[in-house]
Amino acid sequence: MANIICGVDVSSETLDCRIGGTTLEARVRRDPEGIAALGRFCVEHGVALVVMEATGGYEKLPFGLLWEAGVPCAIANARSVRRFAEAMGVLEKTDRIDAGIIADYARAKGLTAQAPEGPAQQRLRALVTRLRQLTELKVAQANQRRLVLEPTVLAIIDEMLALIARQSRALEVQIAELLSQDPLWRALDAAFREIKGVAGRTVARLMAEMPEIGTVSNKAVAKLAGLAPIASDSGKRQGRRSVRGGRAQVRSILVVVAGVVARHDPDLAAFHQRLIQAGKPRMSVRIAVARKLLVRLNAKARDARALLLAA
Repeated sequence: MANIICGVDVSSETLDCRIGGTTLEARVRRDPEGIAALGRFCVEHGVALVVMEATGGYEKLPFGLLWEAGVPCAIANARSVRRFAEAMGVLEKTDRIDAGIIADYARAKGLTAQAPEGPAQQRLRALVTRLRQLTELKVAQANQRRLVLEPTVLAIIDEMLALIARQSRALEVQIAELLSQDPLWRALDAAFREIKGVAGRTVARLMAEMPEIGTVSNKAVAKLAGLAPIASDSGKRQGRRSVRGGRAQVRSILVVVAGVVARHDPDLAAFHQRLIQAGKPRMSVRIAVARKLLVRLNAKARDARALLLAA
């Protein structure tokens, strides 16, 4: 059978595997020994691709170890897989059924292998994620502090805020050092900062959460960030274009940063003003400005990559 695909349903302790279009299946533990057994199972049956759902991080270990064993893997969107199952009339849900559905979905969708991130990219993503979490925690603690009158509780919150500040500064230093060690990241950092209002945290978030920037079209990068308007037309009806899906963390920071950039950049400010005067809803304006900023960043990244290759 050509292009044999093995679907894997991932849980905290086990991996349920099924080769699409067959009754061949297996269950192994989600540990190095079990994953090695899964790799042998795939090799024995000529599997060309292993596909698993994103499951909050439980998929990272099998994904990495299977690639190390020479077994190509890909990650599927769990919500899309569930909707595919419902569209196919499969309402039952067990781990083994899900494994088969994942394989069928991957074949229908035409999924291809997704190479794992390198160690530097993994470290950058981990550092940026933790910095974002600390920022969210800081906002929550500051909001709670405003409602507190008890001195003892205020002291505890202040101690927490001081700790968050120290850890945030330490992470920023480590992120800056990591970015400075990679020629591509240095080039992208310099290119992005040419836009007034784009600061270090924005650059780090883009590097960590959208490493494809500069390698895909403007339309594709907008879709990746969930900033591309989705058509909703039927017959003579033209529905409202809305945005959904994509990488929420990238979208959220671009919406905020675009507002800052628009205060300094005449072109973006004029674009913002035209939309306001046209009576567009405020959130639609913010999304459109963020999309325009992302397109500009994508162009700068594309030029920076080309210059680096030519050097």
